[in-house]
Amino acid sequence: MVEFYQLEQLLMVADCGTLSGAAEQLHLSQPALSRSMQRLENDIGVPLFIRYKNKIELNENGQLAVEYAEKIVDQMSTMIHGIRDYDRKRHTIFVGSCAPAPLWDLLPALSDQYPDMTVASELRENDALIQGLQDGTYHLVLLPFQMEIAGARCHQYGEEHLFFSLPPAHPLSGSQRLQFKDLNGDTMLLRSRLGFWKHVAEEKMPDTRFLVQSDADFDELVKASALPSFTSDLVIQREGEFPNRIKIPIEDKEANVVYSLYYRLKDQKLLANYLRTVL
Repeated sequence: MVEFYQLEQLLMVADCGTLSGAAEQLHLSQPALSRSMQRLENDIGVPLFIRYKNKIELNENGQLAVEYAEKIVDQMSTMIHGIRDYDRKRHTIFVGSCAPAPLWDLLPALSDQYPDMTVASELRENDALIQGLQDGTYHLVLLPFQMEIAGARCHQYGEEHLFFSLPPAHPLSGSQRLQFKDLNGDTMLLRSRLGFWKHVAEEKMPDTRFLVQSDADFDELVKASALPSFTSDLVIQREGEFPNRIKIPIEDKEANVVYSLYYRLKDQKLLANYLRTVL
């Protein structure tokens, strides 16, 4: 069976023109992407690529597959947003967040306050969160800064502070504090669902190779690997510290954020029970 992620990968290969470029954009290794495209060919039952010694390119089947994939991905996006919007309007409290950590306490609290309603959440870019709050897509939005948003109010909602997680043998493991630039250029492990933190890391460490892993794989690799990674005070509070790892605070201002919780004045009555517990 063809998987949705394979279609997204195929579109990236078509967009980049090379496996290596697509693999970099997808934060995958080139061999892993190559195997995925081979599985896609096997699932469809026809070749999609012309393979040369040092490159591949789409054949006519592949070009047609890309056209279908574009339609399917667009339709899937339309379907997801349409269903979410319909359900939200009926009986869902929808939360948008810039990062996963603030949701860990917020979502259970909302579920306790509104047992007859569904509480749904997603991670989005800051601009999309602001737009979603204004157009009513979200009832609550979490951002890593405070600003004026027309028709909305905000309140401080905790802090998060980022650390480097280093093996004892790392040459900087004895440092009291570090900056992003100190490890720029290293190879680092990175969780796949970080929200805005991923962009902070990429912007502040442009020469670093990030190996993006799912949460389960990330935990196992941190335990077994000598590669640096990130953690935070909220992650440590929730999951504890990894053995044989040294956490070192990152002193850059971008690594230390105060979250703000936003809600629309139009939704104040709906959210009154919850707001009384946090204000």
